[in-house]
Amino acid sequence: MPTYIDPIDHILAGNRTYQQHTTQCDPDAFTNLAQGQAPDILWIGCADSRIPETTVCHCKPGDIFVHRNIANTVHADDLNAASVVEYAVTHLKVKKVVVCGHTKCGGANAALGDADLGQTLNTWLHPVRELRRRHKIELDKLPSDDARSARVAELNVQQSIEVLKQHPAVKRAVSERRLTLHGLIYDIGAGQLKILDDSGSKKTTGLWSPN
Repeated sequence: MPTYIDPIDHILAGNRTYQQHTTQCDPDAFTNLAQGQAPDILWIGCADSRIPETTVCHCKPGDIFVHRNIANTVHADDLNAASVVEYAVTHLKVKKVVVCGHTKCGGANAALGDADLGQTLNTWLHPVRELRRRHKIELDKLPSDDARSARVAELNVQQSIEVLKQHPAVKRAVSERRLTLHGLIYDIGAGQLKILDDSGSKKTTGLWSPN
């Protein structure tokens, strides 16, 4: 039988390996990180364990300022997300704000129906379920639940971008220093990021209009 490894022991051992490897490659890495942060990007992503942003973007600690939640959903009344956005945009002065959804998203899949997930999750996913209802005709034409879930994930990114555009700090930064907002979808099965256009459809390059 495989030897059981306690999950906490596993991550502590991993941290030791990371610390040793990083120090060997760059003896000043942690000293430099301790001086402060100046990331160019605010990344709003899903809490899904399969999409660690620094890993899938091949970035280093300090490159990306991060907020993650269930289904990468930005609510207008979510103080948690709003405070992250304000700090990143006003104080860190990030140049880009990214909302990244993904295929095989549990939240998007749950939003295809109205099953009782418990009060907290029901409330959290309500805007995504409303999005599904508004796009019912389009979604019903798709061949499978996987395709419908993937499309809901795209539409949800678009909706979150629209909410972000109304954040006062974002509006100021767009006007004063040309902050831009970008919607992305990560294809888990391919390991690939794709940019979305303003309709919420995938394309190879481009960005969201700040207007």
